[in-house]
Amino acid sequence: MPPVRSRGVSRRSFVKAAVAIGGAAALAACQSREGPDLPTGTDDPSSLPARQHAWNDVLTRDDHGNVVQPRHRVLLLLDYAGDDGIPTAAARETVAAALDALERAYPRSNEGLFVTTSYSPAYFDRFDEPLPAGVDLPAPVALAPFEDPAVDSPDALVHLASDYGSVVLAAEEALRGNRETLNGVDVTGFGDVLTVADRRTGFVGDGLPAEHQDVDGVPDGDHVPEDAPLYMGFKSGFEKNQASEDFVTITEGPFAGGTTQHLSLLRLHLDQWYEQDSRYHRVATMFCPAHADEGAVEGVGDNLGDTSEMTERGCPAHTEAHAREKGVVGHSQKSARARTDDDSPLILRRDFDSTDDDRATLHFLALQESIADFVETREAMNGTDLAAETPVGQRQNNGILQYMTVERRGNYLLPPRQHRALPRPNPEGAA
Repeated sequence: MPPVRSRGVSRRSFVKAAVAIGGAAALAACQSREGPDLPTGTDDPSSLPARQHAWNDVLTRDDHGNVVQPRHRVLLLLDYAGDDGIPTAAARETVAAALDALERAYPRSNEGLFVTTSYSPAYFDRFDEPLPAGVDLPAPVALAPFEDPAVDSPDALVHLASDYGSVVLAAEEALRGNRETLNGVDVTGFGDVLTVADRRTGFVGDGLPAEHQDVDGVPDGDHVPEDAPLYMGFKSGFEKNQASEDFVTITEGPFAGGTTQHLSLLRLHLDQWYEQDSRYHRVATMFCPAHADEGAVEGVGDNLGDTSEMTERGCPAHTEAHAREKGVVGHSQKSARARTDDDSPLILRRDFDSTDDDRATLHFLALQESIADFVETREAMNGTDLAAETPVGQRQNNGILQYMTVERRGNYLLPPRQHRALPRPNPEGAA
């Protein structure tokens, strides 16, 4: 990264750019800006929660009790490099040691590091034995009549998250085998066991989208609100609109304590959103027409507290009526139709924005006990039933569908910590 370009650039903007670039030079530049002085992590990684996805107990929360997600992300899509295709005990030890080293190096917190490792259906296809009953992990497919995504089929996916860009970059360099120490702790990488097939990066948090709106998919000018955590200008991840970590956890079998993970790559098209659509229309299509009618959303939506007020305002129950009478329905309104009998959401979202390829992008990352739960939520969000029976179009005025294109989809099993290193389909029964 040329040092002259860093002059006059805010620290968080500079750090985001460094994470997107990656590599040793970007890490050095990022460290010079952030300079975090962090404690080391645990001396005993086995003492950490059995659930890799158990983040909420230590994540920061805002004044309303909503979880504040780590600001910087790196996704590494990995392939197993073994000649015979079946991971060896030595390969598992190498991967386990590399992941354990990260947790020894950094505390498990927003300012430290979160890391999860998950595996695709393609990874498990190499084994003669099937996944146990109760683990729902189909190959990814198109989930709407208007999409034609490419299928992601790496063997593994590592997700790195921290408020410090230098931390996710350093962790990535360690996994790649480019560092011998990390925060004063000896580390080992994946060696020749796992190779990087693709790398994706991103960010989430107040101000970051506004500072990075000079990309394809966002119109010229300063349209993204300065305090918006995501490109579309509204708050997301309300506590009461997220499934709990308990709810999305697999409860039985050798992968009890794990979960499933879906990752979509969505390209955003926000020219009309910001240059033609009214504030009323943006609120109606993101939330619900009732929110727009009543002026319920102030700014990016911080005033809503810990809920988007779907049930409170009767939005799910009036979805079809709004489609018929108002000719528009909201994204959150449709999605809220996919709930349990006690009104619990089915998925836990940990998505984030990105400028990968210099295009406005959303990496939609969702956790759920079963991929079927994600499919049910997505089908509710599609509103295909509404398009067939009401003035709402297949994508037009049908939530926020017209403002994004699904380019890629991938499904993964995120095992419990004890089985996170190249697991067999039946790890407890393996020799």
